Amino acid sequence: MKEYEMKYEEWLNNPIIDEESKKELLSIKDNEEEKEDRFYKDLEFGTAGLRGIIGIGTNRMNKYTVTKATQGLANYIIKQGGQERGVAIAYDCRIMSKEFSEETALCLNANGIKTYRFEDLRPTPELSFAVRELGCIAGIVITASHNPPEYNGYKVYWEDGAQIVEPTDKEIITEVNNVTDFATIKTMEKEEAVEKGLYHTIENEIDDRYIEELKKLVVNEEAIKEMQKDIKIVYTPLHGTGNMPVQRILKEIGFENVYIVKEQEKPDGHFPTVSYPNPEDPKAFVLALDLAKKVDADIILANDPDADRLGIYVKDTKTGEYIQFNGNMTGNLVAEYILSQKKATGTLPENGAIIKTIVSSNMTDAIAKEYGVKLFSTLTGFKNIAKVIRRFEQENSYHCLFSYEESYGCIIGTHARDKDGIVAVMTVCEAVAYYKKQGLTLWDQMNKMYEKYGYYKEKQMSITLKGIEGAEEIKKMMENMRKHPAEEIAGLKVISFGDYQKQEIVDRNGNKTETGLPKSNVLYFALEKNAWVCVRPSGTEPKIKFYMGVCEPTNEEADAELEKLEKEVKAMAEEAKK
Repeated sequence: MKEYEMKYEEWLNNPIIDEESKKELLSIKDNEEEKEDRFYKDLEFGTAGLRGIIGIGTNRMNKYTVTKATQGLANYIIKQGGQERGVAIAYDCRIMSKEFSEETALCLNANGIKTYRFEDLRPTPELSFAVRELGCIAGIVITASHNPPEYNGYKVYWEDGAQIVEPTDKEIITEVNNVTDFATIKTMEKEEAVEKGLYHTIENEIDDRYIEELKKLVVNEEAIKEMQKDIKIVYTPLHGTGNMPVQRILKEIGFENVYIVKEQEKPDGHFPTVSYPNPEDPKAFVLALDLAKKVDADIILANDPDADRLGIYVKDTKTGEYIQFNGNMTGNLVAEYILSQKKATGTLPENGAIIKTIVSSNMTDAIAKEYGVKLFSTLTGFKNIAKVIRRFEQENSYHCLFSYEESYGCIIGTHARDKDGIVAVMTVCEAVAYYKKQGLTLWDQMNKMYEKYGYYKEKQMSITLKGIEGAEEIKKMMENMRKHPAEEIAGLKVISFGDYQKQEIVDRNGNKTETGLPKSNVLYFALEKNAWVCVRPSGTEPKIKFYMGVCEPTNEEADAELEKLEKEVKAMAEEAKK
C-alpha cells in the first residue's frame, strides 16, 4: 500500500475525524488521483502560514489542519510566555473563513491563551493594526487573498503586526510539525472560554482607531475640499472585506460621488461574478468598467477579498478610455505624489525613506533620488518590508514614508505592517483630486513622470506546474539557471548575476559582493540600459515567476524592448526545462 493510501485509511479509521468528514472521504474512495492529491503530503505550514484547497485530507484546508497549525502556534506562544497578551483574529469572506477563525480561537483558549476575534469580516491590514493596538503577541487572519474560490489560508502575524519572519517563523514551523496526533489538539466550548475571560470580541473601537490613523495620512486636505464635488469614484470590493471601510474613509475625508459596483458589494466566498478575484486581472473589472462609463468616473478601484491589494483603471480624457495601471505604476505614482506634496509643504523629513522589493520598478530609485530620500530594497513579500521598518524603529534611523511591491500592494506610513488596500484607495483618490485641480488625470501625470524619469516598463510572467512533478520541474529549472547563468538576454549584456541563495552578486569581471539580504531561492540578472530579469518560485502557488523591466527614452522603444525581453525570457525558461 502506498503512503498516501495508508494516510487515507488512517483518517477513515481515526475516531477524532467526524462522520461528515469521513463521508467526504468515502465519496472519493475510487478516485486514486484525488486521494493521492489530498494525502501525498501534509499541507505545509510555511513562512506565510497555510494556504490550500478546502477539503478533507492532509493536503487540504480543514478544521483538522487548521487546528493542528494553531496547536503548534499555541505551544510556541506558551514557551514565549505570551498567554496573557493574547492573539488577535480576523477573517475574510471566503468559504469556511468564519468557522476556521472560531476553531482557531477556541483551540488557543483551550491552551490558556486569550483571543481577540473580530465578529465580522475585516481587511487584513486592520488585523495587522489591531495586533499593535491591542498589544497582542500574535495575530491570525483566515484568508487566501486573491486565490480562486476553492482556496483558503491561514496567515500568522507577530507582535509588531508583521507576518512572521526568521527566526520566529522557523521556530513556529518546528512546533507545528511536532503536532503529529490530532488527539493532542485542544479545544473548548465557546461559553466556557467567554466565562473564563479567554475569548473576547473586538468591538467597533478598533475600526474607529484604524480609520483615524488613515485620516492622519492625508497630505493635501485642501485639494480634496476644493475638488470633492467634482471627483467621481467607482469602487468594487470584489465580494470581499473592503466595502465598509472604503466607503467610510472616503466619506469621512470628504468625497461625495462614490459609486459601488452593486453586483460585487456583498461578501460572497463563491465570487459569483468573477472566476478569479484578483485586481491584477482585467476580467475582474468588467462590471466596474461598465459602471464607470455610465457615470463618467475619474477613477476605478478594486480591492482583493482581504483588501490588502489595490488595482486601478484611470480615465484618459483624450480617448475617453480607461487604462489599467499595474502595481509598479500605482506604486510610483503614489510615491511621487506623497514626496512631492511633502516637499512642497516643507514636511519631507531629512531621514525620509521609501522601501520596495527587488522585483519592483527601478523608476522608484529615480524618484527617491529626485527627492533626496533613501531607497531600501528587500526580498519579495511585505513581511520583508515590515522587517526594514522594524529596524528603522529599533535604530531610530529612518522615517518610512511609503513602501510597496509590484504585486499591487503598498502602505503609506507605518500604522500597519502589511500592505493596506484601504489606505491605498484613500491616497489614490486624494491624488486624483490634486491632479484634477491641475487639469490632469492620473494617466496624464503618469506620462509626465515617464517624460521626467524615463519610460520604465515592467512585466511579469508565470509558468504553472502543478503537483509533485511540477514542484520537481520548478526545482530543476532554478538549478539549471543557477548553474549556467545567461551572459546575455535579448541582446543586452548581463552586468551582474545575483544568486540570493548564495547571498552573492557576481559582476562581469568575477567580482563578488554580498546581497545584504537573507537567503532566498531567487536569481537576478542586472542588464545593460537599466534593464533586468528576476526569477523565483512562488511561495504560495505552484508557479515559477519571471519578472522583467526596461528603461528607454520613448514609450515606443520601451514597449518594443520589453516585448523582445519577454520573448527571450520565454525561450530561457524553455531551455531551463531541458
